[in-house]
Amino acid sequence: MSTILVVVIGALAAVVGYLLSQLRHRSVNAGTPEPQVRVDTEGLVTAVKEAVDAQVSKAAQTALKANNELAGQLIDERSRTLEEQTKNLLQPVAEQMNQLKTSVGDLKSTYEKNKGSVESLNHSLIEQINELSSRTSALAGALKSPSARGAWGENQLRNIIDLAGMAAFCDFSEQFTAASDDGNLRPDLTVRLPNGAFLVVDSKVPLSAYLRMQELEDPIAREAELKGHVKAVQAHVKALADKQYWALFDDAPDFVVMFVPGESFLADALRAEAGLIDEAMRQRVIIASPMSLMALLLTIARGWQTTQLAENAKQVEEHGRELHRRVGTTLAAMAKTGQRLEGATKAYNEMVGSVQSRVLPTLRRFNDLGVGGDELPEVKPVESAARELTARELEGPVDEID
Repeated sequence: MSTILVVVIGALAAVVGYLLSQLRHRSVNAGTPEPQVRVDTEGLVTAVKEAVDAQVSKAAQTALKANNELAGQLIDERSRTLEEQTKNLLQPVAEQMNQLKTSVGDLKSTYEKNKGSVESLNHSLIEQINELSSRTSALAGALKSPSARGAWGENQLRNIIDLAGMAAFCDFSEQFTAASDDGNLRPDLTVRLPNGAFLVVDSKVPLSAYLRMQELEDPIAREAELKGHVKAVQAHVKALADKQYWALFDDAPDFVVMFVPGESFLADALRAEAGLIDEAMRQRVIIASPMSLMALLLTIARGWQTTQLAENAKQVEEHGRELHRRVGTTLAAMAKTGQRLEGATKAYNEMVGSVQSRVLPTLRRFNDLGVGGDELPEVKPVESAARELTARELEGPVDEID
């Protein structure tokens, strides 16, 4: 643009100079009449304009070409810079993509390897679920029989007793029968307590209504059967309370435990009748689910452990006293033996001294007379004495051994 301005200014200066020279020439020759000369100003302006346009066009083309070349260089440099920056920005992404590709490949390979084992595991799980379902159905069918329910409840009771470590202190009904005014009573389980008393446990819980409820889909019918289950439990609680098992044993707790062999049996009954536990406790009946009975038996087992520790400590004390007495007797015998050994050693040394001073000189004379035999052996006294027993228990007089 600066070049264009210089060209334009130069052209204008040339035109102005030309006009000034014409004016001066006219003023000098003003007095001399000359033929009139007509200046073609329009042509001059047109020529100047065309010259200026040509110069401006040429300068503009030159400037445009230079600007285009400069712009191309700048664009190339900026493109290279942008490409380099983009490459630097995308490099971590490319590395992460490569790592992701590797990880996906590894996962795919692992999946292909484990696909067979997973399918086998799924097949095994399906078989186990089907088997569990069939066994559950068989169990539900078996529990419809009162005798089967009784055997199942007793088996549950035995498992809890084994888990609590109370098998040695629990007796089932076939081992125990209590006599009352109403005849012989045969509780399902009696638990021996450390004080010699018995805790009675009954496991004959009615479940017919509850099992019927499990087979129903209608909510109203299920609720009716659930209420029937609650009434059956309440009736059984009253029957146990009337038997008064706690009156048959000395120092027994004044209640009886009614064992419910399933957590859901008691939980659903409590959902329908929240005051069932309180009602039973007022009749001296403790309703126990497997978990609560386990806690009760573990508490009793802890009491037995404490009692056995006390008994063992008493026996240890008795054995310790007996051992102390026997060791004292042995020490007395050792002291007497030592004293007697000391006396025997003294008597032996005196005898050796007598033999050496009186007998051996006479015997040596026989050798001088030629009637002796082999050389007589030398007899030495015993110089080591028996070690004295210095036990504190022997400071007093030593008793005679029994």
